Amino acid sequence: MVFIILYLLTGTVRIILALDNDERKLLLKSFMPATLFKTFKDIIADCLIHVQIFKKNILLGYMHFSIAFGWFMLILVGHIEVMIYTPQRNGVLYYPVFFRYFVMETHETLRGSFFFFLMDLSLLLVLTGIGLAIYKRFHSRILGMRRTTKLRLGDKIALYSLWAIFPLRLLAESFTANISGGSFLTISINHLLNAFVTNPDHILPVWWGYSWALGLFLFALPFSRYMHIPTEILLIVLRNAGIKSSVSRDGYAESEIYSCSRCGICIDACPMTSKKRNIKFSSVYFIRLLRRRSTESLATADKCLMCNKCVDACPVGIDSTRLKLLKRQEMHVRSRTDYEYLQSIENKIDATDSVLYYAGCMTHLTPAIYKSLFKILKSANIKYTFLDIDGSICCGRPLFMSGDKESAKELINKNRELIRSSGCKTLILSCPICYKFFKEEYKLDGIDIVHHSVYINNLLTSGNIKLHKGIGSFVFHDPCELGRGSGIYNEPRELLSAIGIVKEASQEKNLSICCGGSLGSLTLSFSEREQIAKSSLNSLLTNNPDKLITACPLCLKSFSTYNTIPTRDIAQIVSENLI
Repeated sequence: MVFIILYLLTGTVRIILALDNDERKLLLKSFMPATLFKTFKDIIADCLIHVQIFKKNILLGYMHFSIAFGWFMLILVGHIEVMIYTPQRNGVLYYPVFFRYFVMETHETLRGSFFFFLMDLSLLLVLTGIGLAIYKRFHSRILGMRRTTKLRLGDKIALYSLWAIFPLRLLAESFTANISGGSFLTISINHLLNAFVTNPDHILPVWWGYSWALGLFLFALPFSRYMHIPTEILLIVLRNAGIKSSVSRDGYAESEIYSCSRCGICIDACPMTSKKRNIKFSSVYFIRLLRRRSTESLATADKCLMCNKCVDACPVGIDSTRLKLLKRQEMHVRSRTDYEYLQSIENKIDATDSVLYYAGCMTHLTPAIYKSLFKILKSANIKYTFLDIDGSICCGRPLFMSGDKESAKELINKNRELIRSSGCKTLILSCPICYKFFKEEYKLDGIDIVHHSVYINNLLTSGNIKLHKGIGSFVFHDPCELGRGSGIYNEPRELLSAIGIVKEASQEKNLSICCGGSLGSLTLSFSEREQIAKSSLNSLLTNNPDKLITACPLCLKSFSTYNTIPTRDIAQIVSENLI
C-alpha cells in the first residue's frame, strides 16, 4: 500500500512538472469554487457512477458502477468504523481494510447493525459487478460489446487478483461473522460454512488469501490498465482547468494515456474495424503503444481516419485523435516545399459584397455543389463574392493532419490575408473539412464563418427562400467534421423535412459512420476505404430512403461510387425544390 501511494504521488508530481507555466496557472485558477464544484461533480459522475457507460449500455454501466461505487463504499464505511470504534487507529492504512479481523463489533445494537448492513450491501454490489465482469470476458455481446481488448500479462495479473479480492473478502468476513459480527450476507454464509467447516483454524488462511489478492492487485496496478482508477481523477482536474495536450506523451497527455481503462468501447466504434485485421489500429492499442513509448505508435497514428468516433465513444473523454495528430507532428520531417507562388497572388480581393464564398479543393472537384448554392443565393437575392473562382488555395487542413503544421500555416496566412482584404462579414463554406479548420485555426474575429447547410436553413427560416414539399424520403449522412467535429446536426434535417420525409439511419448524428474517404488517414488502402463506405451505406439505407443526402463534397464522391440510390449534396436537393 505504501508502494502504490508513493508511485501515485511521484506520477502526479511528474505530470504537473511537465506542464508549462501557463498551464500551471490554469490549474491554480481551477481551484476556484465554480470550477471546483464542476470537477467534484464530474469525478462522482465519471469515476464512481460511470454515467457515460450507462448511456452506452445499462448492463455495462452497472458492471462498472457496482465495482467502483461498491468498493468506494467499503473503503468509506471502513474508515468511519475505525473513527468510531478505534479512533486510536486512525491513519493506520491497513486497519479499515481488515477491520473485521481486528475488531469485535456487535451487530446487536442499532448502530452496529446499520454499519454491518452497509458493508454487506456494498460487498454484494461489488460481487454482482465482478460476476458480470467475468461473464463479459466470455460473452461480451450481452453487455453491448462485440469486441474486447486483448490483455497483456500485467493486465491479467491485476484482473485475476481483482476478481479474487471480493469473493475472498466475503469468505473471510463470513468465517468471522459469529465472532466479529455481520449482516444478511455474511451471517447467512457463516451458517452455511459452519455446516461444513468446524475447524476455526481455517479462518486465518482465508484472511491471508484476501490480503495476498489485494496486495497483488495494488502491486500490479501501476503496470496494468487499472492505473486509470486513480489517474482519471487527475485527468478530470486538468481537463476542467482548460488544459490540452501539447505533446503526445508527457504532461496532460500522460494523464490521458494512464486514464485509458482499455475497456475496448472504441474498438466497436472505429470504422476501420469493419475489417478485423485493422482492430490493432484502434485507439485503445494506440494509447497502449504510447504508454510503452513504442515507435509502432506512429503507424497506428498514420492509419487513423481522424473521424473522432472513438473520442465520442470514450467514456473517459480521452482525445485520442489529438494525441495521434501530435504524434504525426512530432515525427514529421518537413520536405522542401516551395510556397513562393503564394506571393504572386494579390492580397486584394475585388469585393463589394458582405458575403464571401470559399469552395476549397474538394468542392472544386464537385462543382454541382457550388452551382446549386449560387442558384439558392440568387433566389434569395443574396449578393456574394466567389473567393477562389479561379482555383483554390487549399485551406491547409490536409497538410496539418499529415503533421506538416508549418506548411499549413503558410496557406492559412495567405488565405487569411485574402479573406480580410475582402471586407466580408460572412464567410460561407461547403466543405466541412475547411469549415472546421477555418473555425479553429484561422482566427477570423468579426467574420461569421458558416457552413452552407446552416446558411441555407437560415434563408428558409427567415422566409428568403421557399421550398416545395413532396412525398420523397431522404436519409441524411452526418459528415464527421460537420457532426462530431462541429456539432451541426439539426439544420440539415430541418431543411430536408421542409422538402420531404426524413428517415433515420441505424447509426446517425454522433454515431454516424465515416464515408471512408477521409483525408485524415495517410495509409488506409483503397479496399479498406471501400469496406468502410459500404458499412456506412448499410447503416444509412436501413429504412429504404429514396435518396441519400450529405453535406460534404468528399462524402458525396465516396458514396456516389457505391450507392444504389441517388446521392446528393444538401445544396443540390434544396436548389431542385425551390419555388
